[in-house]
Amino acid sequence: MSVKGETREKTRIHIKEPRHYRVIMHNDDFTSMEFVVNILMEIFHKDAMEAERLMLLVHHSGRAAVGSYPYDIAVTKAAAAADRAKEEGFPFRMTVEEA
Repeated sequence: MSVKGETREKTRIHIKEPRHYRVIMHNDDFTSMEFVVNILMEIFHKDAMEAERLMLLVHHSGRAAVGSYPYDIAVTKAAAAADRAKEEGFPFRMTVEEA
């Protein structure tokens, strides 16, 4: 039931999914394969087989996307991996690019 003179508004809500960003792991000649597998398992939550597969892909291709996340999460994961690499003395490098 509407009251005379009442104004109704239609509100449209548009919910956008956040943009996703790929975390790219780059190969180098110094970072150990074991370290890379550990990073993939501990920071990126990959199982042992997937971590091994991604590590070999990076090793043979020079780089590989290891995950796709909203921007803040992608940057946080890449920074956590870089911090751990620095602690261990590895020149390990990761970048973040829009998916």
